Amino acid sequence: MRKEILEIFDNTYPDREYTIEIVNPEFTSVCPITGLPDFGTITIRYVPDKSCIELKSLKYYFLEFRNTGIFYENITNRILDDLVSCLQPRSLSVITEWKARGGITETVTVHYSASL
Repeated sequence: MRKEILEIFDNTYPDREYTIEIVNPEFTSVCPITGLPDFGTITIRYVPDKSCIELKSLKYYFLEFRNTGIFYENITNRILDDLVSCLQPRSLSVITEWKARGGITETVTVHYSASL
């Protein structure tokens, strides 16, 4: 995954605290063990500081995972790390909810706060 794909734009309201929520209900990747496709919903919630993420670039960033063998936990943490590096937000959460495989579902949540 190339975080260089991610583009940002200036936050017009940097003095106001507000939350942006982005949901991708069609995220796909590949299980690194079986090679089978994984399907999930990615939810990103963040409070911007000086920058906001440009959605088209985020879409192409997500597509980078499509044929990548990677565990759910690594996807979730990788997205958080890349977005924090790019945006430097006040706070950011990534929630990944995975479709059932073998009757088991999984949700992974990770948080970042600039005040920590």
